[in-house]
Amino acid sequence: MIKLKDIWIDINYWPRRKWRQIKNVIGWIPVVWKQFDFDYQYSLEVFKHQLLKQAKFMESDKAYGVNSHIQAQKIRMVVRLMDKVYNEEYSLEYQQKLKDKYGEDVIDWIFHDLVDFDGCHEIVWKFEEDDKYESQREEIRENHDKWFQESQDKQERAHKLLWKLIEFYIRGWWD
Repeated sequence: MIKLKDIWIDINYWPRRKWRQIKNVIGWIPVVWKQFDFDYQYSLEVFKHQLLKQAKFMESDKAYGVNSHIQAQKIRMVVRLMDKVYNEEYSLEYQQKLKDKYGEDVIDWIFHDLVDFDGCHEIVWKFEEDDKYESQREEIRENHDKWFQESQDKQERAHKLLWKLIEFYIRGWWD
C-alpha cells in the first residue's frame, strides 16, 4: 500500500536536491574565484575547503554515524596542521629564537644601493653591520645556522606527519 507520506517524499526530493546542489555551487564560488592552476597551494585550498565542509556536515544533526563528530574533530586537527605546515610555521621558528636571545632587530635587513646597478640593492643582516652585535657575530651566525636547520627539520617532519595522518584517517571520513 502506497502512503501519502511516501509520495510526498518522492515528489519533494527532486526540488530539495536541486536546492542543495545550488547552495553547494554558491558555496564554492569564493574558492574557485581565487583558484589558479599554476601553484599547488591552490589545490590545497580546494582540498581544505572540502575537508572543512565535510567536518561541518559530520558535526551537524544531518550526520548518521555514531562517531561522526569524532571524525570531524580529526578532520579539523588535520586542517590545523595543514595550515601550520603550509604557512611555514615550523620552518620560521629559528627567527623567534634569534630574536629572543639577541633582540628583536637582530634579523632585520639593511639594504645598500649597488653603485653599478641602478635600482638594485644588496641585502645584509643587521647583525653583520650593527656595532651592538660586533662581539656576538660569530655566535649569532652559529646559532642561526643550527636553529635554521632544526626548524627546517621540524618543518619536514610536520609535512610528513600531515600526509601520514591524511593517509591513515581519510578512509574513515565518511558518514
